[in-house]
Amino acid sequence: MVCPSCGSLVGVRDDKCYTCGRSNPGLWGFAPLLRQLGADLGFVPLVIGASSVIYALTLLMSGNELQRSAGGINFLAPSTRALLLFGMTGSYPVYQYSWWWTLLSASWLHGSLLHILFNMMAARNLGFAMADLIGPSRTVIIYTVSGVSGFLLSSTVGVPYTMGASASICGLLGAMLHYGRKSGSSMIHTYAVQYALMLVVMGFAMSGIDNYAHAGGFAGGYAVSAFFNPLTRERGDHLLIAIVCLVASFLAVVYSVIHGLGVGLYR
Repeated sequence: MVCPSCGSLVGVRDDKCYTCGRSNPGLWGFAPLLRQLGADLGFVPLVIGASSVIYALTLLMSGNELQRSAGGINFLAPSTRALLLFGMTGSYPVYQYSWWWTLLSASWLHGSLLHILFNMMAARNLGFAMADLIGPSRTVIIYTVSGVSGFLLSSTVGVPYTMGASASICGLLGAMLHYGRKSGSSMIHTYAVQYALMLVVMGFAMSGIDNYAHAGGFAGGYAVSAFFNPLTRERGDHLLIAIVCLVASFLAVVYSVIHGLGVGLYR
């Protein structure tokens, strides 16, 4: 296998890389398994599947508070209590209640049927493309960090409650824009600019859109892409960070439910 740090050939169970000196470059013998996983993290199916399951659970937990008859963007909207239980974020959860983990969990929640449909379509369009361009591991990292940066900005400026995958999706778009500029690909750059302009127009034309989360997610994705340099190949370290991001997101949702039941959101 190759060393995750420098790319030199090393043995799976070597104590160190004799080129750069990294300890346990074979990741204690688990590198082949992790690399097989890293070849296809199933990023888009994971986002769509997990978001759909959590959306269904919020509908079930809404009970009589579920909005069934409201039309348009509010059709099949979970209750505020159900969304808070599963980790909705915003200035109140983050700054008033100190529920900081909701910055991670909120990307997996949605406020209506149209909300999740639009976001999952966008995740499918951008997720596959970014995984092909920069690798699935870095795509997962950008998706997670962008969600946190978007919701942190939104909460800081005073948006009381917010959630959805759009902050993370805007992060993928920011990373795509950076890749287009870095690689010199006018086609990718133009596509990213057009997509961003469409989101800006929709953000100001439709009510209930959290433009601060979009802006913060876009900036976060651009910054993370610049940090990792998308023109270089993915390393084993990126895969480990991606796994940590996914595990942390999962734990944030689980802890939010446990904590919410503990503080009496449902009695």
